[in-house]
Amino acid sequence: ELENLSDVPFSGDEENGGSEERKTEINGNWIPATSITEAKINAKAKRRLRKNSSRDSGRGDSVSENGETLKIGVVVPTSPKGKLLDRRSRSGKGRGLPKKGGAGGKGVWGTPGQVYDVEEVDIKDPNYDDDQENCIYETVVLPLDERAFEKTLTPIIQEYFEHGDTNEVSEMLKDLNLGEMKYSVPVLAVSLALEGKASHREMTSKLISDLCGTVVSKTDVEKSFDRLLKELPELVLDSPKAPQV
Repeated sequence: ELENLSDVPFSGDEENGGSEERKTEINGNWIPATSITEAKINAKAKRRLRKNSSRDSGRGDSVSENGETLKIGVVVPTSPKGKLLDRRSRSGKGRGLPKKGGAGGKGVWGTPGQVYDVEEVDIKDPNYDDDQENCIYETVVLPLDERAFEKTLTPIIQEYFEHGDTNEVSEMLKDLNLGEMKYSVPVLAVSLALEGKASHREMTSKLISDLCGTVVSKTDVEKSFDRLLKELPELVLDSPKAPQV
């Protein structure tokens, strides 16, 4: 013990100094008692720190400045962003599999083999319409304009010059919405035949004959030849023998 208690009554100096901080003499130096207590606490903490470090030295652990043990090779997350990117379960449970078998996220199709029931129409829905159950939906084909007409029918007629099947041309034209451009079918066929061989002109004559009454009417054929005669000066530029043909 640093302080010895005695039964000797206090002297006058000791009574006056009772309110002051007590001092103890160590090695001839007077040191306050509070400083000695702090020194003991610090020494005890250092001994404990050295003891823990020597104990964990064989396991590859190190001690940080705070006294916390850190394993070598383990990166301690220093920012909250590292914790947010961690996909491991925060509760420590689970095997890391997707939730609900992969069918629990937004915009997914569901689990393989899952069959959805027919959704019933809610009559109380403000967007409900009585006529929507009796609707018949049909595929609408827009009519061809002049540019799309020539771009679509030119390869059809050129292929006809190769195979010579008028029925195939008729079926392909029926699938198109020619609209007011029906009379232009003979015009385009004759214009392409004038640039080709004599056999192409004979095949064009047969094609117009077979299409008349099915794809184009007699009125459309008459209108088409009237247009050909009006455009004859332009046709001569590409086919000089166009008037005789």
